[in-house]
Amino acid sequence: MPFGACLLPDGNIRFRLWAPAVRQVELILEHVSGEKNILTMHSLADGWFQFETLPSQAKPGTLYHYRLDDKLDVPDPASRANPEDVHGSSQVVDATAFIWQDEAWQGRPWHEAVIYELHLGTFTRAGTFSAAMQRLDYLVELGVTAIELMPVADFPGARNWGYDGVLLFAPDHRYGTPDELKELVQAAHARGLMVLLDVVYNHFGPDGNYLHAYAPQFFSENHQTPWGAAINFDGHSSRIVRDFFIHNALYWLEEYHLDGLRLDAVHAIVDNSQPNIVTELATAVQAGPGRTRHVHLILENDGNIASYFQQATIAAQWNDDIHHALHLLLTKECDGYYADYADQPSRHLARCLAEGFAFQGEPSVFRDGRLRGEPSGHLPPGAFINFTQTHDQIGNRAFGERLAMLTPAKPLQIALAVLLLAPSPPMLFMGEEFAATTPFQFFCDFQGELADAVTHGRRNEFAGFREFADPIARTRIPEPNDPATFERCKLDWNCLDEPQHQASLKYYRHLLALRRTQIVPRLQGMGGGAKFELFGVSGLVVIWRLGDGAQLTLLANLGDDQIEGHLHLASTPLYLSQVDLPEFLATGRMPPWCAAWFIEETQT
Repeated sequence: MPFGACLLPDGNIRFRLWAPAVRQVELILEHVSGEKNILTMHSLADGWFQFETLPSQAKPGTLYHYRLDDKLDVPDPASRANPEDVHGSSQVVDATAFIWQDEAWQGRPWHEAVIYELHLGTFTRAGTFSAAMQRLDYLVELGVTAIELMPVADFPGARNWGYDGVLLFAPDHRYGTPDELKELVQAAHARGLMVLLDVVYNHFGPDGNYLHAYAPQFFSENHQTPWGAAINFDGHSSRIVRDFFIHNALYWLEEYHLDGLRLDAVHAIVDNSQPNIVTELATAVQAGPGRTRHVHLILENDGNIASYFQQATIAAQWNDDIHHALHLLLTKECDGYYADYADQPSRHLARCLAEGFAFQGEPSVFRDGRLRGEPSGHLPPGAFINFTQTHDQIGNRAFGERLAMLTPAKPLQIALAVLLLAPSPPMLFMGEEFAATTPFQFFCDFQGELADAVTHGRRNEFAGFREFADPIARTRIPEPNDPATFERCKLDWNCLDEPQHQASLKYYRHLLALRRTQIVPRLQGMGGGAKFELFGVSGLVVIWRLGDGAQLTLLANLGDDQIEGHLHLASTPLYLSQVDLPEFLATGRMPPWCAAWFIEETQT
């Protein structure tokens, strides 16, 4: 890696910093005795500074930082560990010291993916990598095949969702050491679980980012994002910036043996280059670790850009469309972006199931009539990750309520039967499987004026909602910087002793077992081209041709009224939401809130 501190084979350590806006960089080595060594780094071409220390000067575990032009002390932007938080010193890490025991692990093919998104700080009471390891057997029993970690890159303070990271190579010390993250990954692999990591390449957090002081070329003067100046992926000096992020992706995949990355909000990455940074990064990943094992890249992309999948370097995209349609059907909420789905929510849902995106070039009312999306019906279902809940969709509610708190149990069960048995890979958000009642609210740990700005900004986001039109009403929205906001979001695992939570967990396990045994073995090689048909206001039929040639059919009514239609029945149902459903279907009727799945074998 050309950035940061690298332990060399002879025991020397090479320190490298790109600081084109300063004249001098000093390396400050801190020793346990309190003594410090101040070493002037060598100025190289193109703004690089480098110094190579002897084993007697620095070793793994040594703390260090950089001093710029004799006036500003900063951590290493490529620090592998920063135990004193984002404003403190970095730590030398021997990347080869951990003894891996997962040599036989080659990952899992994408069609087997059942993803479980979790936030390390709230997944367990302790909120650490080590504590998360204790829940891996539970996740295997649930039917999960991949855990997706919300960002772990070092963020300011004691608590954060992770999207305010500023040291993108350093696992946040609140969660544990680099070796403890590696132990979590290794333990997951031993149980057949993939580990995916959410990474943020569209902005740096607002506190602890010193790049403006010595490498302003990291940021664009021509492009803006919701967080300020865009990262410079297409201007002068952008080659080094692009390399920084490509190496970051490779670092997580190679040094931590991760099985994939989820690239946050790529629609907020502004890059007019060809190829753009997302495509170049994906190509580098597949040419690197992707050559010898299964490595999966996932996008979050509000633009519904299907062309990213023209090359086989991107595995899938989060499909917000299917969430929004399902959420509206379940809750009747139509504020904000839900307004786009209020006209025909059942049609939007059916189109998502059959073709991927609901919006494939149509105008979006929420976006002032702008066209959104590209045709996606030709893509296989595996390109779209489906979900009823995520950190965004829960946490971006004013009070962070989970879906089980917003809708009756039966409609939610039907929605889950539709989603968890559909060919697309499903994703759960931690705790949803046992109907957790703990919220997931927005929390952070900023100080001073920044803390006040975040609080006011968070509350003003909801000014357009009827419930919060009154400024006084918005003061009820939880304070993000209050430690109590974070504490109330920690999962309560003790509730699993209660019957209603046990029943919810049992239902999820049942559906995921059906998926594992009856659906997944038939998915490999599946293409696009599924068909859908609507019945009445809320009825739908979707038909897929599976990879083995069998036909998978879903019949569902996601409404409060019975509907009628001419329905084709396969002989043996895979799933029925109620035992008398075949009698209804035989007479062309679907009762309120019902679902049935059928598989018909290939005729020979």
